[in-house]
Amino acid sequence: MKAAPGQGKRQLDVVHSIAERIPKYDDGRCPRVAIDGPDGAGKTYFADELADYLRALQRPVVRISLDDFHNTRALRYRLGRESPEGFWLDSYNYQRFDTDVLIPFSPGGSRNYRIAAHDLATDEILHPAPCTAVPGTVLVVDGIFLHRNRFAACWDLSVFLDVPFEETARRMASRNGSNPDPDDPSMRRYVEAQRRYFRECSPQHRATILVDNRALGHPVILRK
Repeated sequence: MKAAPGQGKRQLDVVHSIAERIPKYDDGRCPRVAIDGPDGAGKTYFADELADYLRALQRPVVRISLDDFHNTRALRYRLGRESPEGFWLDSYNYQRFDTDVLIPFSPGGSRNYRIAAHDLATDEILHPAPCTAVPGTVLVVDGIFLHRNRFAACWDLSVFLDVPFEETARRMASRNGSNPDPDDPSMRRYVEAQRRYFRECSPQHRATILVDNRALGHPVILRK
């Protein structure tokens, strides 16, 4: 796998190092891998790179994004559109995520999974036809809050992309036009919810591998 334009060799080296840590089970169990980090940390891109590398090694992969398991708007904003508690408690349909993804890929699970439960653009609840993974498939999930208490024992390997809020807010502003100042009132819902996550769940310590991803394309493994 060659580096794309603007991508540092360090990114590939880090992805390769993480891929080598993902276990292979003789009994056909499916390793479950989480890529966590705050909004704007680069989780989706990082997870895609990891999945591509695993496929290049001829390992079967299923890529899932937690963003495809949001709750409907009525549930997400039941505590108000500016509520950090609402963002922390109500953003995702964890019951569907468990049923459609984590349980099928658990030891002894059916491997019959669904890729999504919600369309964020249309707010439609989805029930796609199930797919069946082959034994030993690596499940790679990206999303925020993946080290919260309910998921603490789920992952065979997990990564936390550590990026300061000043940098993630700048990236989010470039991506979706939000305010680049993490202390702006309009960012309170997101930043305060993630600060609560850090306090209550310590994802930087729960993660198997901690990666400094403040310089896109040039990550640094801080702990493995």
